[in-house]
Amino acid sequence: MTSNLETQLLALREEGEKAIAAADTLESLEELRVKYLGKKGSLSVLLGGMGKLPAEERPKIGAVANTVKEALQTSLDRQRTALEAAKIQAQLEAETLDVTMPGIYYPQGRVHPINGMIDRALDIFVGMGYTVASGPEMETDYYNFEALNTPPDHPARDMQDTFYLPDGNLLRTHTSSVQIRYMENEEPPIRIVAPGRVYRRDNVDATHAAVFHQIELLAIDEGLTFTDLKGTIKVFLQAMFGELPIRFRASYFPFTEPSAEVDLQWNGRWLEVMGCGMVDPNVLKAVGYDPEIYTGFAAGFGVERFAMVLHQLDDIRRVYASDLRFLRQF
Repeated sequence: MTSNLETQLLALREEGEKAIAAADTLESLEELRVKYLGKKGSLSVLLGGMGKLPAEERPKIGAVANTVKEALQTSLDRQRTALEAAKIQAQLEAETLDVTMPGIYYPQGRVHPINGMIDRALDIFVGMGYTVASGPEMETDYYNFEALNTPPDHPARDMQDTFYLPDGNLLRTHTSSVQIRYMENEEPPIRIVAPGRVYRRDNVDATHAAVFHQIELLAIDEGLTFTDLKGTIKVFLQAMFGELPIRFRASYFPFTEPSAEVDLQWNGRWLEVMGCGMVDPNVLKAVGYDPEIYTGFAAGFGVERFAMVLHQLDDIRRVYASDLRFLRQF
């Protein structure tokens, strides 16, 4: 019995070492490990018969079994190391980079003048404590006009004629609608800046476009005055254009009272750059704010107009033409 079991163990070692040496993948090697050295593997099955051996012979068979187990484990480790090295070498060969070959040129992108102007303005307002807010470009008549103190028969609508859709909605004429939506969901104090694309049925020429970009700001709190509005705009314009003379001219907007146009002295002449005013009490009532407690101010400007001034552009249409000869200047 002893001789027969010892013979089986030695035969198992020889068989296992040959099979392991022939394994060509890590997966097949793992299968061989389970087959020979697993809990239900061949070695365990053979050692299960040791209980039938005389007590004095068990140490000898046990020593042979340990030798067989160590030999198989050594073969497994050696073959695993070889297969892993071969796998790494194959990967290196497949991913080899020929440094003598010419590289692929990818031209570096540039920030579009409109995006750059928006980023620059938002950086200034965020630094002043404002939060960036956004809203849909397709709006209802209520958010675009009525909640902003502009009922259907109001003549101010003629100044902002826009694109109406068959369902009665429209493409927003300003980002003031964002302010209404924000106020409906938030309680004062509020300080937001709303950038975005807007639409008006303007005749396209060197200074007008039917689609352009606007940035508006809104502040609502207790005790805000026109002085706070002037101070905010002065800080913003000086951060954008430098220490230049600024003036406020009385104007009219249906959603602010009093209202003003803001002019900047640029290259020896006055340029209109912004519109502003104190939020009309009717606008505060529309969103559920008590105008006896809260006051606020708002202002807005066209991004393209700022870009034309700062970059000295002669035609607004250049920023929409995607002409690389123009865009590469920025």
